[in-house]
Amino acid sequence: MIFSRPCEYAIHAMTYLAATPGASARADEIAAAEEIPLPILSKVLQDLARKGLLDSRRGPGGGFRLSRRPELITLRDIVAAVDSLDEFLRCVTGLPNCSDEAPCPLHATWKQMRSSLMKSFETTTLLDMAQATARKRKTAPHAKSRTRS
Repeated sequence: MIFSRPCEYAIHAMTYLAATPGASARADEIAAAEEIPLPILSKVLQDLARKGLLDSRRGPGGGFRLSRRPELITLRDIVAAVDSLDEFLRCVTGLPNCSDEAPCPLHATWKQMRSSLMKSFETTTLLDMAQATARKRKTAPHAKSRTRS
């Protein structure tokens, strides 16, 4: 997709946590539920905690939880924390010095798409993601269940 694998894992993990706001979950629980390799997820979760999107607590009863309510965390927040938004500002064809004054052949198209993507990132919240995920699981009964126990 358009995100790095760690960014996709961050979105999945945070969506998982958004399904039960205020509750904590251990990295191994999230990894198993979302089918994410634990070593990579552990690093991603620590990065998200350092960036202020997650709170973490060690020891018994510890784990990770959202630092804010899910409706206050956007996809933009996650992408900026994990991948950075710089990739969306570059020329889509990779040409140097691409600008409105000296555009590449895809400049105008990419500029519109980028604007639309950024608006979607800014307006899509973790609550939206959690609700969409719940609807998908209800309508796809043959898919492997990833609900929390």
